[in-house]
Amino acid sequence: MTANGPHDGPRDGLHAGLKNRHLSMIAIGGVIGAGLFVGSSTGIATAGPGILLSYALVGTLVVLVMRMLGEMSAANPTSGSFSAHADRALGRWAGFSIGWLYWFFWVVVLAVEATAGATILEGWIPAVPQWGWALIVMTVLTATNLVSVGSYGEFEFWFAGIKVVAIGAFIVVGLLAVLGVLPGADTDRASFSNLTGHGGFLPHGPGTILTGVLLVVFSFMGSEIATLAAGESEDPQRAVTKSTNSIIWRIGVFYLGSILIVVSLVPWNDPSIKEKGSYVAALDSLGIAHAGQIMNVIVLTSVLSCLNSGLYTASRMAFSLGQRGDAPKAFARTTSRGVPLAAIVASVVFGFVAVFFNYRFPDSVFLFLVNSSGAVALFVWLVICFSQLRMRKIIQAEAPEKLVVKMWLYPYLTWATAGLIVFVLGYMLTDTEGESSGRTTVLLSLLVAAAVVLVAVVKQKVTDGRTAPVAAESARSAESADEVSVG
Repeated sequence: MTANGPHDGPRDGLHAGLKNRHLSMIAIGGVIGAGLFVGSSTGIATAGPGILLSYALVGTLVVLVMRMLGEMSAANPTSGSFSAHADRALGRWAGFSIGWLYWFFWVVVLAVEATAGATILEGWIPAVPQWGWALIVMTVLTATNLVSVGSYGEFEFWFAGIKVVAIGAFIVVGLLAVLGVLPGADTDRASFSNLTGHGGFLPHGPGTILTGVLLVVFSFMGSEIATLAAGESEDPQRAVTKSTNSIIWRIGVFYLGSILIVVSLVPWNDPSIKEKGSYVAALDSLGIAHAGQIMNVIVLTSVLSCLNSGLYTASRMAFSLGQRGDAPKAFARTTSRGVPLAAIVASVVFGFVAVFFNYRFPDSVFLFLVNSSGAVALFVWLVICFSQLRMRKIIQAEAPEKLVVKMWLYPYLTWATAGLIVFVLGYMLTDTEGESSGRTTVLLSLLVAAAVVLVAVVKQKVTDGRTAPVAAESARSAESADEVSVG
């Protein structure tokens, strides 16, 4: 897919059904995962206020990786995003491998998020069992994805909008409380002094910054969705450029801003953070009525947003793989509305199977799926780094005018980013606590990645073996034609 103009119509069978407002909100909302609301309490309990440095470190990593991806995607917007770029820059094996690993990651996420949403809904309406709610939620969002890309965009616009408004309101209310000017609230404990007043900013030592990195890194996955969705927008190049340029303030406000407010409102070692969750504990500390239910609504919205985007992202990656001959050809076929029907159905079927495993074999099969997909985010970021190193030279040679987004301090910052990702993966190997330890996650993810790469290499050799005789025959025919013309 090439970078077409704003009104060039359908591309690759997909329709330009996403409006600029859809892309803007997808870009903003893609950064805010349910993990921010659900998982931040563990990070705060582990690293104390120093978790802010963990979020800042991972946030910087994401900004750099997105800058590289933005450079490649602005020059060549495509539904395959980094997989298509890796295909061209590093070889067919790389595009095949990272594309299928990314698809695998998101279909497992579908099961995780469907279960999380079902748990909240069952608490409200217990008459429907948890598995029933999971089925209902996934069925509804599958239907919206099957209607049209515009339908997906509209749902995501409102889901992401609720998340953005909720976090924005939380930051404003919390800041007013910390400053002591929030009327009618209990602000006795709210103070920036909470950042240093309970054992210091790093109560468990500087090593917990890296431990915190392992806990928060996966909550950032989803930042790249805007570059996949850009291929179905009215002006792909503008959409990619805008989302890439705005990611710094998005991460700064939504992650660093909201976590700063949490650890300022409540002492990091307050038991309520782990019992209720960080955001609920923060709201409860102000005496805000029904804080728990308010946060449940927001978390459910985040879960639905993640499910909606996960299904969209998995199906578009499958579509791109089908186009490149790395998946069944049916995946590359679209309906009259520009929807890749087979790709969506295949993705959601695997998602349903993963949900079944979660209820039937939660501590064996499903645990393996979660652990073996856990490090895929870091693998994707690493592939983006190496793709950009090669792709910059290709773009400069073929179409330098398409370099509307440029990676800073190329190639030094790209190499530094890749080194940091490898360091994080290496540090994860030192984490040996629990069934989902960092070491288990990395080793199982590497095992699955190695299997996929092996399939890619074998497939490439088989393909080359089939095309070699055809190429040789074509060469002989050309030589015969030359001899005849000379004669």
